[in-house]
Amino acid sequence: MEKDQNPKYKILMFPWLAHGHIFPFLELAKRLSKRNFNIYLCSTPINLYSIKTNMQKDVSNYSSIELIELQIPQSKELPQELHTTKNLPSNLLPILLQTFQKSSSSFKDIINSLKPDLLIYDFFQPWAPKYALSQGIPSVYFATSGATPFSFFHHLYTNGTSSDFISQAIYILDQEKMYVRSRLEENIKDADKDFAFGNFTMSSDIVLVKSCSEVEAKYIDYLSILTKKQVIPTGPLIADSINEEEHSDIMDWLNGKKHRSTVYISFGSEYFVSKEQIEDIAKGLEISDVNFIWIVRFPPTEKLISNEDALPKGFMERVKDRGLVLFGWAPQTKILGHLSIGGFVSHCGCSSITESMYFGVPVIGMPMKFDQPINARLMVEVGVGIEVLRERNGQYLGEEIAKAINKVIVDKVFSEGVRYKAKDLSEKIKEKEEQEMDEAAEQLIRLCMKNI
Repeated sequence: MEKDQNPKYKILMFPWLAHGHIFPFLELAKRLSKRNFNIYLCSTPINLYSIKTNMQKDVSNYSSIELIELQIPQSKELPQELHTTKNLPSNLLPILLQTFQKSSSSFKDIINSLKPDLLIYDFFQPWAPKYALSQGIPSVYFATSGATPFSFFHHLYTNGTSSDFISQAIYILDQEKMYVRSRLEENIKDADKDFAFGNFTMSSDIVLVKSCSEVEAKYIDYLSILTKKQVIPTGPLIADSINEEEHSDIMDWLNGKKHRSTVYISFGSEYFVSKEQIEDIAKGLEISDVNFIWIVRFPPTEKLISNEDALPKGFMERVKDRGLVLFGWAPQTKILGHLSIGGFVSHCGCSSITESMYFGVPVIGMPMKFDQPINARLMVEVGVGIEVLRERNGQYLGEEIAKAINKVIVDKVFSEGVRYKAKDLSEKIKEKEEQEMDEAAEQLIRLCMKNI
């Protein structure tokens, strides 16, 4: 499509306060800004600081994106630096969510001042599209977690059972269902009645979903039926790798490993594994006897004499020739794009599995919460992953972790099959990436034009 046509429409983008939501919104903003839109992205000061840091690394991609501060109430319990889910103690999440609901007056001021042509909003603030629509501003819901979990949970919500869902490969265990229900009830007990699936109802004609038709076509179609909206995939929204000189030590280490011989282990930016889980993962890595890069993160409240104290005694010495343990953050897309990576041991967050598919890396799923079990089973269904078996109490044993890793890295028959499918899917996703984004942009332009 033509990318320099006039007029330029103003879009206000309003994600939830989690990095797993903010950065898909930011990647969508980058792509829309190149397709004749001026983008205004709204969040709290602490989140905008992270975004600005990211923007400064690649200024050319952000020339038509402006950041707008959202003010939410501060308290002793929840000072400004905790107005984000990143590094937030889990007991404060319900408080952050409740406090976030009190930012509606700040949001209304932003709407009244900016007068955007369109609002793109997130799951946790149904009051935002309500107000925008009352001002005659079309509003579009952007679902950042993929079509499969949304269609599954919408089906469950609508029908009261998942037994007749469109695919028997997608399911949720009783303990997983109980966890989701308890956390949702805890976090939204005083929330707006439209908190969950009302977001789809309020969306103007269409819903955007971070998804690829090559992966989720039937779930995109089914979600359209359930919501009575046209569900439009945005494509994978993968961040560009920049600053090639950074992290050269990691790349040098990977350069010394054989093709597809190494697993990458990470559980996302907002999940902290317990001491017991660390011990089980370490045991699995030792038993598997394969090369690995393991990202270990702790809550900021946890004080350790040294990072190594969190690992089993002697572990670092025993694996020093084949293992690299990094504490904190790592350049995930650069690592997944390296030819020595043959598998990704992942919690199966939406962004992580999307990046894994994009780079053609098979997934070794260890889902922990929320939509992650659904995502893990989607990877198995499309043939690009395996799920680690777990105990009835939810524990992952080291022996089962090792078994799954060896199946993907060592087992000749299985590894060749899953790698072939992962490579083929990667090529198909990349081939349709720009087309899907163009189609999404055209739908947004149509909505803006209707509002003139």
